Amino acid sequence: MNLRDLVYGLYARRVEGRLDHAQVPKHIGVILDGNRRWAKASGGTPEQGHKAGADKIQELLGWCAETDVEVVTLWMLSTDNLNRPEEQLVPLLGIIENAVRALAADGRWRVHHVGTMDLLPARTQSVLKEAEQATHDNTGILVNVAVGYGGRQEIADAVRSLLLEHAERGTSFEELAEIVDVEHISEHLYTRGQPDPDLVIRTSGEQRLSGFMLWQSAHSEYYFCEVHWPAFRKVDFLRALRDYAARHRRYGT
Repeated sequence: MNLRDLVYGLYARRVEGRLDHAQVPKHIGVILDGNRRWAKASGGTPEQGHKAGADKIQELLGWCAETDVEVVTLWMLSTDNLNRPEEQLVPLLGIIENAVRALAADGRWRVHHVGTMDLLPARTQSVLKEAEQATHDNTGILVNVAVGYGGRQEIADAVRSLLLEHAERGTSFEELAEIVDVEHISEHLYTRGQPDPDLVIRTSGEQRLSGFMLWQSAHSEYYFCEVHWPAFRKVDFLRALRDYAARHRRYGT
């Protein structure tokens, strides 16, 4: 351990010691950004960057478990990412599949896929379904793996599901227009039954949501971190929690 690691370790313990666990967010969404830029800066390949980013996930979940976080949503692949050239997309999907398998094999987390399954290759679909089934009875953190996810697509899918449900019931469009409200749509989101994210963290310095959980994040707090995702440290995580705890959430009141 070098001097910098020692200093960061001491600082992290200091921040953690002052953290009020009663003010910790119960649901954290994370936009895992900066893998390729981290790899380029360190002289590696994009594939090495994505691999390093995947390896960081288990660390993050360990920190979340220590601080009583209950739900974590990880944006691993957007619908836009699916348009990447095959030579980039195939290795990336393989890394994501291995990461999901590792989450399931850990034995602590409950894995849940959020995204449009039909847009993904059959092998990726199979890995996601198997992970959900294998971890269904686990009691640890609920880990939403957002693969093939887009916020606008989610809302469109929710509305489509709502329309189909009421069509099967024989509800007319006029009747549905009279009764439909926010809760009706929420019940058809990928995250139905879950609390909305209290805190959304984005790494790599970008200060935008890029379509992440557009519906659910209406009242979320945002924390934008300068470091690229593979370099994200426990002290960065604790700073995000400390920043969140210092805010006063009014929900429009």
